[in-house]
Amino acid sequence: MSTESLPRLPRIVHPPPGPATGGWARRLRQVESRNVTFLGPDFPVFWERAQGAMVQDADGNVYLDLTGAFGVAVAGHAHPRITAAIAEQAGRLAHGMGDVHPPTRKVELLEALARILPWGGESRITLANSGSEAVEVALKTALLATGRPGVVAFQGGYHGLTVGSLAVTEREDFRSPFRPRLYPGVTFVPFPAPAGKVDAETALRVLDGVLGGETAGEGHPIGAVIVEPIQGRGGVQVPPPGFLAEVARRTRAAGALLIFDEIFTGLGRTGRTFALEHEGVVPDLLCVGKALGGGLPLSACAGARDVMDAWPSSTGEALHTSTFLGHPLACASALAFLGVLEEEGLTGWAAATGPRFRARLEGELRPMPGVREVRGRGMFLGIELTGEAAGVRVAEAALRRGLLVLPAGPRGEVVELSPPLILSEEQLDAALHLLVESVQEVMGA
Repeated sequence: MSTESLPRLPRIVHPPPGPATGGWARRLRQVESRNVTFLGPDFPVFWERAQGAMVQDADGNVYLDLTGAFGVAVAGHAHPRITAAIAEQAGRLAHGMGDVHPPTRKVELLEALARILPWGGESRITLANSGSEAVEVALKTALLATGRPGVVAFQGGYHGLTVGSLAVTEREDFRSPFRPRLYPGVTFVPFPAPAGKVDAETALRVLDGVLGGETAGEGHPIGAVIVEPIQGRGGVQVPPPGFLAEVARRTRAAGALLIFDEIFTGLGRTGRTFALEHEGVVPDLLCVGKALGGGLPLSACAGARDVMDAWPSSTGEALHTSTFLGHPLACASALAFLGVLEEEGLTGWAAATGPRFRARLEGELRPMPGVREVRGRGMFLGIELTGEAAGVRVAEAALRRGLLVLPAGPRGEVVELSPPLILSEEQLDAALHLLVESVQEVMGA
């Protein structure tokens, strides 16, 4: 593969999806379960290479990435410091035995992660491989700590698709085929959404009613409340100031544990290390993932020692583990990423650049018919449009122009932006121009 640097702006040489992409789509259709990847006439493209904020597809088209590959590439794609750390570790130890004969890299990562967690030296952490698994660990921890299995979650929330995490994910299209497998002791309460759909007072009143009844679902005593500080897949829904603090107060008054799912929002995305810092709320358990691995699969569930010590000491068999727990390649990548996050000031960049970019988007888009709101925090932004699947159509229009964005929201009505935190001014200008053109095309402005 060529080592030549990718262009820093989009370059379309074959209108996507090009002929090579068509060939890859046909091959994929022959071997992958048909449920996994949507293969349509205009979507997707097949990635072959990425660098910084740019992605090259199989046809040689180069795209400006405003997705960060599901928010993973906070430091950009193929950051040289991270790729060097992976290569160096691969030559020393590619795999270890995480809960039996642990790799030293696992210890180093746990120490580095503890230093940035709200509990500091009292932090205790369980590493995992995906965001869904981190949520599973959090739900298990809450049960062990409280003895109460019931859970309160929020409408519009997304916590993963494994059986335990799916039970607290509200999307009916994900839940309905597997309902007989799902734990029934979950109650969903409203999440305060913008544009006056549900206000915070109403949401808190419903939460009070559920917590006051002391049971969730089919009479299961409540031991946990799980919430995203900003709903990601739900459409970049930012709760009003003070809401999370009130959720925390009510949760603890009911004797339950508060779980923050910061798999998407954590590690610089919102202009703070963790989104919880915007309101000064410290949960009992914190789930992180996506950006943590620096591009490799890695997640964690963390909490204060008094909560995490609900897990018994290992006697040779861990109650929750996996073959790849504390994988040394992922740990080396994560250590390098945490170093880059701090030393290159990526969190500060999101804090400074995100509001400015959002203001520019609002200035260009808000006058257009069909644009309801531009919202977000830091460099985690959402553009809500009117009309079913309007965000989907914008994503398709943007792809043709060399811009990668994703739809979000329950009806695909939101355009979600979670780019690498390294965009140049030239790239920001190009992103704004191409995004405005795409919205204009779809909304008929």
